[in-house]
Amino acid sequence: MTYCKVCSLGSDHPGIVVDEQRVCNVCRLDMVGDLLVNYRYTQEVFERFQHAGRNELGPYDCLFMYSGGKDSTYMLDKFTTEYGKRVLAWTFDVPFESTHAAENIRLAKERIPATFVVDADDDNIKKMMREVFNRPAPRKPGKYLDEKLPCVSCRTFFVIRAILHAHRNRIPYIALCADPQQILTMESNVREIVRGFYTTFGVGLTDELFRGEIEGLLFAEDDELPEIVFPFIAMRHTYDPDAIVAELKAKGLYASSPMETHCTLFPLLNYYSFTHWDCMFYKLNASSHVRAVKRNGGDGARSTFSLKFPGTLDVLEVEGRLKKVTLRIAKGEGTPQEHEAELVAAFRDLGTTETAARFVARSFLDMPAVAADMGIRLS
Repeated sequence: MTYCKVCSLGSDHPGIVVDEQRVCNVCRLDMVGDLLVNYRYTQEVFERFQHAGRNELGPYDCLFMYSGGKDSTYMLDKFTTEYGKRVLAWTFDVPFESTHAAENIRLAKERIPATFVVDADDDNIKKMMREVFNRPAPRKPGKYLDEKLPCVSCRTFFVIRAILHAHRNRIPYIALCADPQQILTMESNVREIVRGFYTTFGVGLTDELFRGEIEGLLFAEDDELPEIVFPFIAMRHTYDPDAIVAELKAKGLYASSPMETHCTLFPLLNYYSFTHWDCMFYKLNASSHVRAVKRNGGDGARSTFSLKFPGTLDVLEVEGRLKKVTLRIAKGEGTPQEHEAELVAAFRDLGTTETAARFVARSFLDMPAVAADMGIRLS
């Protein structure tokens, strides 16, 4: 495999082409056009949302997808205290949710004046995730973001659940708190989200998962469909994850670190990325950081992603260590003590606190048990 000399993305990474000068298509800005089209559409929807009056069809101006992570907690507080919107804080009770995210949700319910509602569908989301993880190895070269298919599928599942809830209850907008970097690669058009899910999972499984209800979204009138708003589009030049966490903790709304609110499938997401695409789950994000540091003359202070990485990060070296220990855990090799020490060191090198590194390391040790519970095969 050839690695980009700028950002370290490999030539086998889905959607990545490394040229004879050892520079990848992302560093060459070959993908900017498509990304900017999505950015412009997202900006237009956000501006419509900003200027929209009260929803005359119901008691809520927007359905706010609330996960308990720092971004959604920060923005939910802004929506209710500064934006003057009537908010339905909608949480999908993911069966693999972190205990830290659940604690943040509890704190928000005590302190934020929104209406909170919880949705759940454990059986169907687990069925979908089994199908993704247990598929045969995908054919290469793959498409951009293919290494994150399990995570993207999970998120799309509950985004569609949110769309259905908003559609039934005549709520015109859905707020989704992706960070500025995630916004670039996320579909925001409701019909395209539904079409994409059908493409990924087929008509039979899709209709089974959503009980035949989402087909109606494809044929609804435009003014009957909710629009998805990405609030952090307004902070794309000022987004600072450290400042967000500090403000939330000062208000008593956040009691952990971003790494501690990852779902319990995070180790399996890395396992999937390593076994199918030979990269860690956060490779695109880490490489984006490295690219920014080199272009800014060594200044890596600005971040458009929910986690910050050290300015001196050696992506390939940390990735290699993380791959080795992840696959050894999957094969049942080595001892928990050895694995924990290796994982803590790797995540400390990725810039996490000692507490967060130990929390994530222990979730990796639990990976075989979580896989068994989910019915996911570890080869």
